[in-house]
Amino acid sequence: MGVKNLWDILESCKKTLPIHHLQNKRVCIDLSCWMVQLHNVSKSHYSTKEKLYLKGLFHRLRALIALNCSLIFVTDGSIPALKISTYRQRLNPLSEVVRDDTDAHKVSSLRRNMGSEFSCMIKEAKVLGLALGIPCLDGVEEAEAQCALLNSESLCDGCFTSDSDIFLFGARTVYRDICLGEGGYVVCYEMEDIEKKLGFGRNSLIALALLLGSDYSRGVHGFGPESACQVIKSIGEDDVLQCLSSERTSVLKELKILKRQGQVPTSTNKENHLDHVVSSNGTAQHSERDLEFLQVMNAYLKPKCHLADSDPVYRSLALHPFQHTKLQQICAQFFGWSPEKTNEYILPKIAERDLRRFANLRFTSSEIGALLPLDKMPIKCPVSEIVKQRRVQGKECFEVSWQHLDGLKSSIVPADLVESACPEKIEEFQQRRAQEKKQNHRCKPRPKKSKDMASSMAEIDLALQTLLLDINSNTEPRWKPAFNSESSAVLDPTKCRSSETQGVGGKEVIDLSSPLPHPCRHNIIKSPSQAGEVGIIDLSDSDTEMPPEHLKKARELRLFLAGI
Repeated sequence: MGVKNLWDILESCKKTLPIHHLQNKRVCIDLSCWMVQLHNVSKSHYSTKEKLYLKGLFHRLRALIALNCSLIFVTDGSIPALKISTYRQRLNPLSEVVRDDTDAHKVSSLRRNMGSEFSCMIKEAKVLGLALGIPCLDGVEEAEAQCALLNSESLCDGCFTSDSDIFLFGARTVYRDICLGEGGYVVCYEMEDIEKKLGFGRNSLIALALLLGSDYSRGVHGFGPESACQVIKSIGEDDVLQCLSSERTSVLKELKILKRQGQVPTSTNKENHLDHVVSSNGTAQHSERDLEFLQVMNAYLKPKCHLADSDPVYRSLALHPFQHTKLQQICAQFFGWSPEKTNEYILPKIAERDLRRFANLRFTSSEIGALLPLDKMPIKCPVSEIVKQRRVQGKECFEVSWQHLDGLKSSIVPADLVESACPEKIEEFQQRRAQEKKQNHRCKPRPKKSKDMASSMAEIDLALQTLLLDINSNTEPRWKPAFNSESSAVLDPTKCRSSETQGVGGKEVIDLSSPLPHPCRHNIIKSPSQAGEVGIIDLSDSDTEMPPEHLKKARELRLFLAGI
């Protein structure tokens, strides 16, 4: 939970950033918070049996791996003494907390029940992460406190958690949530924005926890988010913790009353007014509430964590290898996946991560003035060649083939990544494509007329010329079109005879030698300047003076020509 209502107070500082914002960053993950989020997506026996929470974790990790995001799992250690009562109210004591008969005030922390269902889920997540090359840092007490220490010491660029009290432990950049759909985004809060927009530093946020309540304290009765913010702003960042730790809680009650009356002191006369309130209430003495305030402040300001120069932190910051075979075994055990399906999910992301690392190496070398050609790089480029150009979701991409990555031949990566890592490969691809287009243009055969088609057209032209000459000379044409059962004309000049039309194979053959019984009355339009040459035959149906047999022949000729 963290601090009560703190996320609502920080709402104006929330930023939604594209998931590519995490590219090439090192990020700590409060593993317990992620597992709770993923498990809450589908609370059922089926989801637990099918390990849907673990599949969700796997897909989150593979998306971040592709961005070359260095991840560190951080898990909770023992339960702080101040938090034991909170845990017993929130959870089943037998499932998460081991009972202890000693006095709670004398116990500094309480170990967790590592045999609980949730602890087993954490173990599975750690095994999966280790196979993907993600180390795990087991915290001394609070995981968010350990994440905050690494962030404040600049050992990581941000922290993933949903516990708002991570700011009270000193974190500067916090990612509350992540979404992989629709391009992907993360919900981010920066301490710099909180200081500028709200005027709250780390001390003010701790004071809010004292007044509103948190995992470590019950808060002060009568204070809500608005009144608590007003009182803390009136006191100021530098003096608020000193005021709460050295004066009795009656000071706060007096300030609250004055705030309602609009008489809260300004920064110039604040200290004199506080002295007046204390003297009017008697000598300042530490009550039980004052002692609780001091304990809570100390828990936030000096949490129990692995120091930045400790061996566990060094081991978690080291580069861990991707265990291909181990991952296949884990996915087969947990999800029932075949090795091929596991490769299909993870290997393209691993290859993209390697290419981003290679791009970073080239960029760094160019920054120091040692821009080396591709073949002179100390590490070989993971891309073998570019196969083809593609467009995925409106973005320019390349399909590339990989070398030295068993189980993956090719995959699609963003074009800008290839441009930054190996622009020489793009140039080679463009030259190869231009050469292929040139060769295809040279080798492209010209369309030639078929021999059979040419001979058929020649025969048809000869028949038409003979027909026109016969009509022009008023002699009976040497043709007789025939039709099959579908009324289609058949021309067979090779079987023409000088006698009457004869049937061949059930079809009539055109006879170009039989005489015309009546003179042809087709209208022949001759050009006056070209007397004696063949004119244009008018086969219009409007000529009613033609004999019926000539009209029939004209219709047959039109059908014949249309068939050609």
